[in-house]
Amino acid sequence: IDTADSYGPYVSEELIKEALHPYGIVKIATKAGLLRTGPGVWVPCGRPDYLRQQCEMSLRRLRQESLDLFQLHRIDPQHDADEQFAVLRALLDEGKAQAIGLSEVSVEQIKAAQKIVPVATVQNLYNLTNRKSEDVLNYCEEQGIGFIPWFPVASGELARPGGAIDALAAQAGVSVAQLSLAWLLQRSEVVMPIPGTTSISHLEENCSAVSVALSSTIFEQCRTLAVAN
Repeated sequence: IDTADSYGPYVSEELIKEALHPYGIVKIATKAGLLRTGPGVWVPCGRPDYLRQQCEMSLRRLRQESLDLFQLHRIDPQHDADEQFAVLRALLDEGKAQAIGLSEVSVEQIKAAQKIVPVATVQNLYNLTNRKSEDVLNYCEEQGIGFIPWFPVASGELARPGGAIDALAAQAGVSVAQLSLAWLLQRSEVVMPIPGTTSISHLEENCSAVSVALSSTIFEQCRTLAVAN
């Protein structure tokens, strides 16, 4: 389950604890590094003392002794990046986190972080209609880093009803959401999509994408779709 201290803020972690603790086999991935200063406002805050404080607060809200995955929500350009990576390394060494992840980063930023702390995952925007992080995904494959595409379901003109992706989904006998997720899962073994949902039916629809096997023809048509447009 992917969450963050800024979701709510704080409410998401508290609800996860209320609903699922003790977690058993469920793994919780949370994030820190964004301030919520107003409705719809997300401000990076990478001060080392703030990141440490938020890690401690997430541990308390989730009722965990060690976070399964602690991710830096954004690198704060107003603070030294190496200092942000260093506090993540310290939290890892202290056992307050089992693994460290980054979010919305470039290949160069991942490489810089790797000099200081092992990077287990990267969470970037990536889907059928937005491939701007293609180089990041390729690097994650090379390094064995988990790639977590946020907003994984295709959107925009290509995904509208009657559009190109809708037609491919119909050809495959699945929904646009299922096609989007199935394509991501077949795109690389390191990909772990995190689709959001507001209903049980959508949750079931998304989960069933795991069993969808796209033909090589449809997979390739999906791959070339965004490139052509």
